[in-house]
Amino acid sequence: MNFEVYCDESCLESLKNKKEHLYLGIGGIWMSADMRDHFKDKFKEIKQKYNVQGEVKWNKVSPKFLPMYKEIIDFFFDSKYLRFRIILVESNKVDLIKFHNSDAELGFYKFYYQMIKPWIFDFNLYDIFLDLKKNRSKNRLKDLEIFLDNSNYFSDVRRVQGLPSNQSLGIQLADLLTGIVTAKFNNKTSSVAKTELIQYVESHIGKTIQMTPKSEEKLNIFKINLQGGW
Repeated sequence: MNFEVYCDESCLESLKNKKEHLYLGIGGIWMSADMRDHFKDKFKEIKQKYNVQGEVKWNKVSPKFLPMYKEIIDFFFDSKYLRFRIILVESNKVDLIKFHNSDAELGFYKFYYQMIKPWIFDFNLYDIFLDLKKNRSKNRLKDLEIFLDNSNYFSDVRRVQGLPSNQSLGIQLADLLTGIVTAKFNNKTSSVAKTELIQYVESHIGKTIQMTPKSEEKLNIFKINLQGGW
């Protein structure tokens, strides 16, 4: 099958300033390519219902548009073809000097690899889209594509491409869910509307947002172990 993956991150600044946040979150939405049009139509329908023209983003969650964001959460959980995976990186345990050549950008894309790789399965083709950003090294996305493609010789990672988030509804959904999970783990949400949205997600899963088993397919949350060991 052909799958598309739409990715975004939250609290990226914590890689350089470890006092900013406890965790960096990197998340992605998986869907089969043949469901893309259905996804876009339904997502646009929700936005139009609330007369929202701009981007859907975690940072834009407000009391006024909370009903829309709740409906988007309903849409995600009701759509069997949508899956979400996020890795959480404990910022104060990241050693950029020892493991990433003192390069936060290099470390960032290594973590992206760790988020995507476990869901690259045999005999599938993948197109992966990241929120477009300006990198110091122009080869970052191509390098990520090559490493992911080589991670499973029975699959094909056809491309890793940067897209502006305002042009991708998949990235917007990834932004929202990544923001929700990362905010929960960072425990720094002061907004009443954001707190309520976190609780709304928890009402869907029937428990607090927490790390999940590897086998969890709908809302998969993994906290990477940076200490090594068994």
